[in-house]
Order: sequence, then C-alpha cells, then structure tokens
Amino acid sequence: MPTKASSKPDQAKHAQEKAKVLAIVNQKGGVGKTTTAINLGAALALEGYNILLIDCDPQANTTGGLGLRRQKDDEPQRLSIYDVLLGPTTLTEAMQPTSIPTLTLVPGSKNLIGANIELVSAPRREYRLRDAIAALTQHYTFILLDCPPALDLLTLNALVAADGLLVPLQAEYFALEGISELISTLDRVAQAFNPTLGLEGVLLTMYDDRTNLSQQVTENLKAFFREKMFATTIPRNIRLAEAPSHGLPVASYDPRSRGAEAYKELARELLERNNIQPVIATPESEQA
Repeated sequence: MPTKASSKPDQAKHAQEKAKVLAIVNQKGGVGKTTTAINLGAALALEGYNILLIDCDPQANTTGGLGLRRQKDDEPQRLSIYDVLLGPTTLTEAMQPTSIPTLTLVPGSKNLIGANIELVSAPRREYRLRDAIAALTQHYTFILLDCPPALDLLTLNALVAADGLLVPLQAEYFALEGISELISTLDRVAQAFNPTLGLEGVLLTMYDDRTNLSQQVTENLKAFFREKMFATTIPRNIRLAEAPSHGLPVASYDPRSRGAEAYKELARELLERNNIQPVIATPESEQA
C-alpha cells in the first residue's frame, strides 16, 4: 500500500471544476452514517472519480472500516482531522491511501472528543474545516464528511463546509421525529454561516419493505421530501456488517452482495442527480 496520498490525484477524471462537499449526517446514532460514508465513497471511486472521505467522528469507525487500525496511546500517532482542525496540519499532510486508489481518507481520531472544547476560543472556529477543504476542491469530484451522531461543533464545521446534506434514515417511527430537528438545524446554519447549504437527499438504510411500518414511514417520508428522497434504498445485509472487520468496503469484500449492489446504485443515482456521467463505461452507457 502507498505510504502517502497525493493532493493532486491523477488516477481518475474530474467531472466538474469544483468538488461537491456532502456531509453525511443524522443526530441519531446507528442509522448507517459510517456504512454509507465508506461504501458510497468506495462506489463513487469505483465509477472512476477521485473521492476524498473525511472521518469527523471521534469514534473513527470510518477510519477502522477502511483498514487503518486503532493506535495505542504509546504509539506514534498518525495525523488526523483533529490535527487539521486545531492546526497547522493541512488535509494533504493527513491523507491516507485506501485499498481503492481513487478513494483517499483523512482519518478520524479519539482526540476529536476534546476538539469541541479546544475550538471554542479558536478564531473562525465554525469555518476550520471549510478553510481546510478550500484548497482541494479542484482535485476531487466529491468530498464526503462522516459526521458524529451529535449536533456539536464538529458537526457544525461539517455543515458550514458542506454544499449539501445526505441524511441516512431508518424507516421507523422515531426517524420522523428526529428529521424535523435536523431540518431546523440546517435552516439555522444556512442563515448564520452557509447560505448555499441544502438537502442533497434522504436515504433509507437497513430497509425491509416487508413490514407495514416500513412501508408507512416510507410513504410519509416521500410525501414530505418528494424528489429529495433517494429512489435507492439500502437493505439489511450481513456483508455490509462483516466488511468493516476486514478493513474493506463491501464492494471489495463481496462485490456481488445485495449491499454492494445497493451502494453502486446509490452512487449512480447521485451522479445522475448532479449531471455527472460515469467515467467507466457500462453496457448501458455504451448503448446510449
């Protein structure tokens, strides 16, 4: 595996002059944020685009899920997004390669737990991540931000840096309650810090369409979000649960699994929404 990722990747093509920055966010835990960050990032990279994935969560599960093991306290610590937010480390210096050449990771760290306190008195505390990303937006098609399950200063940095929010949801009753709070937060952040921030889409995860509750919640969400609901849903799939323990995205662990196919479909839906054609030819694109 390479020792350092480049800030100017040339393995893949670019579809636009400026990367689209998406924060994968939901204040509720256990809804598939990290699973989506890893596997959507991998699926987009496998479509032929350069993707940067930033792990903003102190749990650093995205980092572990892509093969970077947790470090012990007595070991030299790798650079992480914590070092970038507190400075003077750059994103380029903190980058790590992954098993997919066109997918680059900026690791998370348990040190992020203290960042909420350390950033309080820092200048431009809400804009730290946005400022760090600004120099790299020409080198990637998408920059994905995996956010912690809390509306704290780390998540605020992600919302200020983002162009849009991608919200994973389970089709359950409490999802309907939590989403209203998230939309309210989006509106407040847009008014105060980031007027271009919008909702990219709502994604149903761990989905089982056999239950009446799932069907009812799905209909309610579609009625509320309309075109903002992704047509793709992510099913419950054992391969999605197994892949992180091997340090791989599901597309590498079991490319024929239902989970891998679902995230490939989601990646192509996201590309289509943004008027980006897949770089890698498919039988469908060749016929077109």
